[in-house]
Amino acid sequence: MKDEKHRHLKDWPEGERPRERLLKHGADKLSDAQLLAIIIRNGAGGRTAVDLGRELLEKFVDLSGIARAGVKELREVKGIGPAKAAEIKAAIELGRRYQRPTLAGASMCASQEVAEYFQPRLRDAKKEEFRCVLLDTKNRIIREETVSTGSLTASLVHPRETFKAAVRESAAAVIFVHNHPSGDTKPSQEDILLTKRLVQAGDLLGIRVLDHVIVGDGDHFSFRDSGLITRTN
Repeated sequence: MKDEKHRHLKDWPEGERPRERLLKHGADKLSDAQLLAIIIRNGAGGRTAVDLGRELLEKFVDLSGIARAGVKELREVKGIGPAKAAEIKAAIELGRRYQRPTLAGASMCASQEVAEYFQPRLRDAKKEEFRCVLLDTKNRIIREETVSTGSLTASLVHPRETFKAAVRESAAAVIFVHNHPSGDTKPSQEDILLTKRLVQAGDLLGIRVLDHVIVGDGDHFSFRDSGLITRTN
């Protein structure tokens, strides 16, 4: 057990306290546990905030594991209550949003551009999320719409619901995006059948389906690039 005087960060030498180290040397000089300690702020049960940060990293392996964990899972670490768990999730979400490029008004056509935008947002999701990106006649983005969350099936991703926003916004084209939580971006047979069905529905509505991109952890699969969607822009 730590000496009584070292149970609280305020009792540490000033040069060793995470907040003071950040102010003096910069955030990039701190370890993951030290950065977490600044968010957690206070220790519990004789452990410092740095100790709690280390325990979180040990339980969830790394920051990516902490990002994937829900509030309930974070609270399994003794000393992490609802307030601390909420602060951790908020900090992670801010970091995730910072990585997003600006969407509205941008032109998004190449599958690599689609993947670069959506990977930071979907790579930590535990369930499959199906998004529809609405584009105008010049392939500029109007906005995106979340169609469904969960395993992709014909019942969850129905053409009527999928194209509802596109019709309402008078979109000229769409790009579909969904994630594979496993990280493996190879399309399933269900993915292939669903894509064919949505392309056919788009043809009937006069809305071009430019691509369907599956994103994983650092990788992506494009139906257009793979020849499974054949159309011009």
